[in-house]
Amino acid sequence: MAMPAAERRRWTAGEVRELIAANPRVTPRYELVDGELLVTPSPSGLHQLAVRELLIALAAYLDKNRVGEVLFSPFDVEPEPEFLAQPDLFVVPLHEAKRLRTEMPARELLLAVEVLSPSSGRHDRVQKRPLYQRNVPDYWIVDLDARLVERWRPQDERPEVLSQMLVWHPEGALEACTLDLPGYFAKVFGES
Repeated sequence: MAMPAAERRRWTAGEVRELIAANPRVTPRYELVDGELLVTPSPSGLHQLAVRELLIALAAYLDKNRVGEVLFSPFDVEPEPEFLAQPDLFVVPLHEAKRLRTEMPARELLLAVEVLSPSSGRHDRVQKRPLYQRNVPDYWIVDLDARLVERWRPQDERPEVLSQMLVWHPEGALEACTLDLPGYFAKVFGES
C-alpha cells in the first residue's frame, strides 16, 4: 500500500532513515525501492482486518512450529542495501527475531506479505516483487478485491494464484501451515 512521493529524485537508505527519524509518527510509512521514495498513507479498516486475520493464523502456526516469528509494520525491513520496505506482515527466522530485540532493521525473512490497496498494486506487484523474490523464500500478495493470494518464490516468472487453499511449509517446520482462503476472506469481509 504505497504511493510514490511527490518529489521525483533518487533517494538513499540513509536519507530515508533520516526522514523517518525526523518524522517518527506511525503514519505515513516510508519505503525505498530502486531509489524511489514510497509514502504509504494509513491503511483502510478492511486492509487492517486482512492483516489481523493473517497475523492470527501465522502466529498460531508459528507457536506450534518454532521456526520463526511473525511481525507487522510499521517495522523496517532491509533485505539488501538500498531496499528499505515495510511489508504488512513478515516472518523472520528465530535467530533474526532474537537479534531484532536489540537492533533493527530486519534483514532475513522467511515470508513477506503485502495486502493490496488501491494505491499499492503497481508497487507491490512490479517494483517490490523482484526485490522480495531475490531475498525471501515466499512473497504473498493478498488481493482483497479478487479474493485471492498471489504467491511468488525466487525463481518464479509468474505467480501461483491461489483462491482455495494456501499451503506454506517453511524450512525446518515439521508440518505445513494451511490457510483456507474462502474462510479467510469471509472473516475479513464479516461474512462468517
